[in-house]
Amino acid sequence: MFKCNYRKLILSFNEFHNVKADDMPQYGEFCLLELKDGRYTAGKWNPNDYKKNSLSGKFIRGTADAVAVSEVSKWHPLDCYDMTNCLNDEEINFINLGPEGEEIHSVIMKDFKSLEDGDFPKSEQYCLLILKNGQLSAGRWDEWTKGKDGTFVYAPALACHSMNTVWAWTSLSSDDFFEAEEESERERNREEELNRNPSVDQELFKYGTDIEVYYQKALEKLKKEYPWATVAQMKKVTPYAIAPCHGKLVFGQVSKSYYGTDIVTPWTGGSGADDFISFLCEYTKTAVQNSNPAEKFKYGTDISVYLAKAYDKVKNDYRWLDKKMLESSRRFAIKEVGGDLEFVRESDDNDSPMVEDCSSAERFIEIAVYEYQGIALRANPVVAEYPVSFGDINLYGWHLEKYVFARLKTGDYKVTVQAGDRVTGGTREFFITPYCFEAKTYEEFLDRYLEIVPASSFGLSKEDLLSDTKLKEFLGYQ
Repeated sequence: MFKCNYRKLILSFNEFHNVKADDMPQYGEFCLLELKDGRYTAGKWNPNDYKKNSLSGKFIRGTADAVAVSEVSKWHPLDCYDMTNCLNDEEINFINLGPEGEEIHSVIMKDFKSLEDGDFPKSEQYCLLILKNGQLSAGRWDEWTKGKDGTFVYAPALACHSMNTVWAWTSLSSDDFFEAEEESERERNREEELNRNPSVDQELFKYGTDIEVYYQKALEKLKKEYPWATVAQMKKVTPYAIAPCHGKLVFGQVSKSYYGTDIVTPWTGGSGADDFISFLCEYTKTAVQNSNPAEKFKYGTDISVYLAKAYDKVKNDYRWLDKKMLESSRRFAIKEVGGDLEFVRESDDNDSPMVEDCSSAERFIEIAVYEYQGIALRANPVVAEYPVSFGDINLYGWHLEKYVFARLKTGDYKVTVQAGDRVTGGTREFFITPYCFEAKTYEEFLDRYLEIVPASSFGLSKEDLLSDTKLKEFLGYQ
């Protein structure tokens, strides 16, 4: 890469501007910032009114991460420099950014490190960057794997400089995000130390410290009312474990944090082992009730019987469907999982089958019906489309983006609806069943159609659709 030694490199920033209305950066310009309290950071200038010189705005550093202009004393441009020629000279170890002179406000940055040497910032540390294209930038280190990889986030929506674009980095001043992360790490270390030798409440763990013993005791109670009960059924709801928490063993639910450490949510419903066993019975009872094999497998344990019922239901409306189309579907089966028979989806890569959590035979058939409906629609190509026009429609915080009717090759119809907010979105397809087209009038058709795609959920009412004469013609009503 560059020939100069980044370890010896010193950058002198000599073109600082005071924050004042008639001398602010261009809209979107990335700058090094000196704060009024003496700390240094960086950010992209985002004025409230970009057409005017204004002291109202903020310097953006990332998603939900910005510095108000009122906190800034001076700013220095970063975007305008290309240091490639200097960095390619192995003799250079001091670079002036802007001319030196008397009464010039200068700031020195040094102690640069390289990711390629295994030197990584701490999580949430904000850093000055020298990029491999010779330019300067900054970003907050978003650690993916400790001491291995991550990115430097510098703008909203996690816009970032990847590791392979950064030549060298040095940390800027600490801030609230970094200090919170440092305190979080100290807390994790304290918790780890406390949990090395946890204390044991003998009343709470009078049956020992094996959680399976407590599940078995709860199972004995449940079997009196639900003779088919098993521990596997009980553990369909988030299971409990015995784990250290704040220096003592507890009954709790354990999940993983972003950092890979255990998060233990302690049970607080009593003070003794028998209290916990009683709680476990109540906590798992619904899962056991919904696992009654007489209801779940009331048509037997041959999966083809259930799939045939699903096929017949779909074929009734999706008249072009044939069994050859279903060869591309994920295979359903009835298999033993954890000691119990379950409806499962089998994968092609020999992974463990995915259990379909069904409380009844009818619920599994519904799942298969939905799968077959999707296959049928994908097998029936679109030959014509009509996008409905609409204004700003707000659906509980989401905005309607697309509402498109489509005529299929078979002469049937479907509609695609898309909505989203500023960070996410979703799309759904609905088949318009033949029952809708059995209506004698367009108004009656819309009444039936809106039972499938209700206006309260998808934005367009009967009045909206009724006034669209082109849609009426597209759907075959003259």
